[in-house]
Amino acid sequence: MKFELQYNDSQSNARAGLITTDHGQIETPIFMPVGTQGAVKAVHMPELEKDIQAQIILGNTYHLYLRPGLDILRQAGGLHKFNSWNKPILTDSGGFQVFSLAHNRKLTEEGAIFRSHVDGSKHIFTPENVMDIERTIGADIMMAFDECTPGDAEYSYAKKSLDLTERWLDRCITRFNETECEYGYKQALFPIVQGCVYPDLRKRAAENIASKEAEGNAIGGLAVGEPTEKMYEMIEVVNEILPKDKPRYLMGVGTPANILEAIERGVDMFDCIMPTRNGRNGQLFTRRGILNMRNKKWANDFNPIDAEGTSFVDTLYSKAYLRHLFIVNEILALQIASIHNLAFYLWLVKEARKHIIAGDYSNWKRSIIDDVTRRL
Repeated sequence: MKFELQYNDSQSNARAGLITTDHGQIETPIFMPVGTQGAVKAVHMPELEKDIQAQIILGNTYHLYLRPGLDILRQAGGLHKFNSWNKPILTDSGGFQVFSLAHNRKLTEEGAIFRSHVDGSKHIFTPENVMDIERTIGADIMMAFDECTPGDAEYSYAKKSLDLTERWLDRCITRFNETECEYGYKQALFPIVQGCVYPDLRKRAAENIASKEAEGNAIGGLAVGEPTEKMYEMIEVVNEILPKDKPRYLMGVGTPANILEAIERGVDMFDCIMPTRNGRNGQLFTRRGILNMRNKKWANDFNPIDAEGTSFVDTLYSKAYLRHLFIVNEILALQIASIHNLAFYLWLVKEARKHIIAGDYSNWKRSIIDDVTRRL
């Protein structure tokens, strides 16, 4: 994987770059739709590529390991061939999912012992077998196995957790270097900065990861319960240290405002389930504000869903029609809203890139951030 830093904003730490993988190029800053179980919910691959204009999507190691399982993925030739997505894919390591199974998992030096949420069967994730699993899935970018601490963790727990994550990282790197992709193309490994909300732990973690000289680096353990301002503070601490010539990925974040603020602080890559999850619940993000499509006020509004939107759904359907679909629980409502929201998120980062190149990112961000957070 190669990363070319192309532009730096004259007013802030915002950057624009180009990631090159064996499955294509990615212009940064970029938002990555989440395809947890091999599919971005309610969206076809041609819609993702041609209408939404996604450049890279995510797969989830924990879920894909359980279903369909590694044998099926290997027989298919990897996730790209299994789900018919021919552009880059990133897989997380399953660390966050194991963290979410608080009552069904146990952490040891060896790894994380957990019970499947599907059938209760017992499994273990170690740094070594997670690298092997991600090799079999075949993503272009693999994440190291870590422990994700909650945002309100005590300092002593956060330090102990970071100690374990750093030991696991060394084992991940060793295993990654001992193995190769099963399908003949190159894969990259990103370490993950942890440390909860404690600046000294985040600084230590970032310095350790910078020393590994990986092809890219991730910031994890944010947007998990800590105050928003604390999240921004941790991003600033970390990005002062992480190499400027490598892409920086903020995991699981977030709202349009979160993304705009993090770009200003030097983040290049984002993912979040919010566009599709909130969309399925009737919430639409637009450059003019946020709409709740279940509200009565849209019942006889025959204007387009979003006259300024970039997706075909935005001008093909009216607000009144989309509200009707939600009220009658029509599946098409979930599809329309998911496509719209993803297209908006991709528009947002593409527009951010334009203003970074123009050198006026911070001014543009200030002009739009109140609009994208307003409730309509």
